[in-house]
Formats: sequence, C-alpha cells, structure tokens
Amino acid sequence: MNPTLVWIMAAVLVAWLGRKIMIRLRLSRAKHPSLRGHIRMSRRLARLVPFYEYEREAAFRCDGAENEVVARREAGFDQLKERLAAKSPRSREATRELEPAISDLQFTNANRVPFQFRNLVRENLPVGAVSDTTEGVRIRDLDGNWSYDLGGSYGVNLLGYDFYKRCIDNGANRVRDLGPVLGPYHPLIANNVKMIREISGLDEVSFHMSGTEAVMQAVRLARFHTRRSQLVTFCGAYHGWWDGVQGLGHQRSVDDMYMLTDMSEATLKVLRTRKDIACVLVNPLQALHPNQGASSDAMLIKGRNHGTWDRQAYASWLGELRKVCTDRGIVLIFDEVFVGFRLGLGGAQEFFGVKADLVTYGKTLGGGLPVGVLAGKAGLMRRHREDRPTDLCFARGTFNSHPYVMGSMYEFLRHVTTPGWADEAREQLALWDRRAAVVNASLEAADLPVRVQNLASIWMLTYATPSRFHWLLQYYLRAEGLALSWVGTGRFIFSHNYSDEDVAEVSRRIVTAACRMRDDGWWIRPEGLTDKNISRTVLREMLSRRWPRAAS
Repeated sequence: MNPTLVWIMAAVLVAWLGRKIMIRLRLSRAKHPSLRGHIRMSRRLARLVPFYEYEREAAFRCDGAENEVVARREAGFDQLKERLAAKSPRSREATRELEPAISDLQFTNANRVPFQFRNLVRENLPVGAVSDTTEGVRIRDLDGNWSYDLGGSYGVNLLGYDFYKRCIDNGANRVRDLGPVLGPYHPLIANNVKMIREISGLDEVSFHMSGTEAVMQAVRLARFHTRRSQLVTFCGAYHGWWDGVQGLGHQRSVDDMYMLTDMSEATLKVLRTRKDIACVLVNPLQALHPNQGASSDAMLIKGRNHGTWDRQAYASWLGELRKVCTDRGIVLIFDEVFVGFRLGLGGAQEFFGVKADLVTYGKTLGGGLPVGVLAGKAGLMRRHREDRPTDLCFARGTFNSHPYVMGSMYEFLRHVTTPGWADEAREQLALWDRRAAVVNASLEAADLPVRVQNLASIWMLTYATPSRFHWLLQYYLRAEGLALSWVGTGRFIFSHNYSDEDVAEVSRRIVTAACRMRDDGWWIRPEGLTDKNISRTVLREMLSRRWPRAAS
C-alpha cells in the first residue's frame, strides 16, 4: 500500500477518534460530578449497597456521642414513642393492618428515614396513614386528632380541601346525565380546552390520567418530531415514576437520557454541539435547589443546606436555555405538574418570563380528581405524519377526558380565570415569602439549627449544623399536630387558604418540636463532627458490610 495513503488514513482515523473523545469529554463535563449525574454508574453502585442497620444503642451513638448524651437521647426517644402511641392508636392499627396488602404503603414506610435506622423507627415510631375528614387547613385521623396539613396532597391542594370538595360535587352535577361515558366527549371539554389554551399560550391540548403520563407523551412527541433519541433532564429533578426519567439508584431498561448540571455553561455547550438531543425537560421547582435531589428525609444522612435561591439568576438561565433550544431545534418542555398554578395563573412561563414548546400540568388542575394535561405547539402535538400513514406516535388512554374529571376541572378553571384571581395569585407569592421570613425569625430567636426555604407556598426545612439525626424532626413535628407527607421535612406544601393566624400556629409548633428535639440531645455535636466525616463514616460502613474481609 502507498505509504502516503497509509499516513492519510491514519491521520483521518486520529482526527475522527479525537473528535469522538472531545464530544464525550464535553458531555462528561456537563454531567453533575456526583452520582446523580452518572446514571449507569449509579445503577451499578445501587446494586452493590448492602442493607445493614443499627441496634438501638449503636443508633444513638453513631455520631460518636458520649454516654451522657446517649442517655438523654434514649430517654427522649422513649418519651416521643409514648406520646405518639397514646395519640393515635386506632390510626396506627388501621395502617398496620393495611400495610401487608398495599405495596405503596410498604414502600413509603420503608423510606421515611435513612435505611440504617429503618427498622428501629418502624418498630417504635410507626406513622398512621389513615384519615377520615378534612376541614379548612386541617386533617383528622381516626382517633379524632386534628393536625395542620403540610402534605398538601402532593400539590393538589392549592386552594383548600373545601374548595375541591365543591369542585367535585358541582362538576359531578354538571355531567351526571352523561355519566361515566368513555369515548364521546362531554361538551364541557370545549370550555376546558379554551381556558387551558389561553392560560398556557399554546395551540393544542391532550388529556391524560396523571402528570406522569403527560410527561411521557411530551417526551415521546419530541422524539417523534425531531427524529432524535436523547432526553436531557437536570440533576435531581423529578418528572414522575416512569422508566424514562428515573435517575440515581433506579433501575432503567434504556439509556436514552443525559442528566446534566443545572445552570451550567458546560450544559449549554453540549446542547449547542450534539445532534442527538430531542428535548430538554425542566421542572421549575429545581429553582429552589438546583442540582439537588427532591428533598426527602430518607436521604438525610447529614445536613441539608441549599442556601438562598435566586429567582432572577434562574430566569436568566432558562432564557439562555430557550435560546439554545430554539437555535438547535430542541424541544423545551416545562413540567409544571407539581408547581402548576402555585406560581400564578401563567405558571412557570409567566413567573420566569420564558416560553416553552410543551407544558405539562396535573395535580390541582383536575379540581380534586386525577388528571394530566399536555399543552403544546400545533406542530409538536400531532401524533402522525401526513406523508407517512403508518408512522405514528400513538397515545390513547381509556379514561382520558373522563366526564367527571372534565366537570371538576371546569369548576377549577372557571374559578382561576375569574377577573382578579391572577392578581391575587401574584400577591400570594410575596405573602408566602413574608411568612417564611417570620418563621425563620422565630427559629433564629430560639437559637435552633433549622431554617425554612421556600418557593412560593412550597417549603422545605434546611439544617445549619452537621447531624446524623435531622430526619427525626419529622416525628417531633407529628407529635405537635403537624401532618406531613412521607418525605418528612423535605417538603411542606401549604394551601392558599391558610390565614396568618394559621401560619403563626404552625410556626409555634415547628419551634416547639425543634426545641424538644434539641433538649433531647439530638443536635449536640460531638467534637470534630462534619458533613464530610459523616459521609466518610457511612461509606466505610457500607464497604465493610459489602466486603467484610477487605475491610478487615
């Protein structure tokens, strides 16, 4: 072979390999440096993490506490156990009987706290998960205990349970003559479509049974119309339970997603240069804690301190993202299933001043009944190709557009589109910022290592000091009459019918619970304890259980 030709071929091969390596390195730099950003690696490691647990005394001294502190903790733990047991025996017994038959309940009960403490907590501090009445901003368990509801039905309860009860009743009356007919539409659907189009500023609407389904269809349509495979999500963001968007530790059967770093120039560089990206999926809630996972006490092995979020900075980031997506023909999707109307009538698009190509809604939009909605540009919503009759993006749910859902949705939409509601919603944003500031002032005055961080009426608790026991605060809060979701202190979701007096009472109870926890010794910090050495200790424990011989 001609030597010159060989050299030319070698140079071409080196150039090709160099370009491939550069593209790969660019993608690697855009991924979050933690395991959250490396999905395949996190899946492999998740399979290796062994279960182990602390015995009672070892649990109370796992941070290296001295004997006197351990004794205080044991006494406090037993007292908390007795308080909760005396408060709601019927609710706890009903939950205990249900758990063997309900897999969701088994999952939540197994994931309320870090797994090392799981069995100790389940045995001593079981949570009642059965209630029978709501009224105003409170919920009642089977023992007659009224608690302030901070769970918010995972975002459904924006305007108060009494409002949604009326939506369901009035909506059912509007469609009762048609009944649960599937296939033909009730005429109310036209009103709903009109209002959703006006709210979203988009052309077409499709209805689904859940927010997860709506997000699934948005991503499928983006891939269908761009003829590209890859979805980009941002590290820590939640987009439902389906296989295509699961990150750290979740078992996925596909590798068609890049989980990149939020608010990063490296991410924008990847979007500008790769040719396989169909869409970018944004959960606006991540503005509260970019690149951090959905807050849950089950992952609270040390502290949780995300600092103060910057609305303008996140809006600027979304604006840059919008421009890059437009330039590269990438579909920009806003997942507003959770935040929805909580940020105002126009949602995240209005709140951050950035328009999306597709927007998903759910939760509160159904007026109290299950729903998912996708709104989008006409060119992206079409499920077939005019010139390719067998090339389809099929999506059809039997219960989509159920008449009773359309009825309750109509009642919700009619309410939020009445003159003046949009202005009230904007005022609520400033109101909840002020309320969070008042709660923080009370916590600071009591010299407690706890603070509130909020995006509108969505709050989470952050912790200013290293500790192995922050997750325990959720049980002290429950003992004070605050009803939480299964993620504990990771997310409080207030309804907008809370009065200043209600919030003041919730604040008082948070401070009381935190004081009790402090007095019981859980926040006494042994000398030298840091978040870093907590992480290292837990890592060593895992390694020693997984490979005991190597550890010895």
